[in-house]
Amino acid sequence: MVNDVWEDPIVSEVRTVRQSHAAKFNYDLEAIYRDLKQQEEKSGRLFVSLPPRRTKPDEEVVTAHETLTHRM
Repeated sequence: MVNDVWEDPIVSEVRTVRQSHAAKFNYDLEAIYRDLKQQEEKSGRLFVSLPPRRTKPDEEVVTAHETLTHRM
């Protein structure tokens, strides 16, 4: 059987790099996090964390589950 699924070369490259980086730290998430934070500091770039966007009090929030169940 032929695999007809198109594979994005950029996504493949990112996954390969991510896999390689994780392997260097024996897949230890805390160690990976520390390394990424050190790389941020060394880069000299400004990294910004934005607060989550809030809905207005009068807006009704519809979950994905509610959307799917109302279609049926």
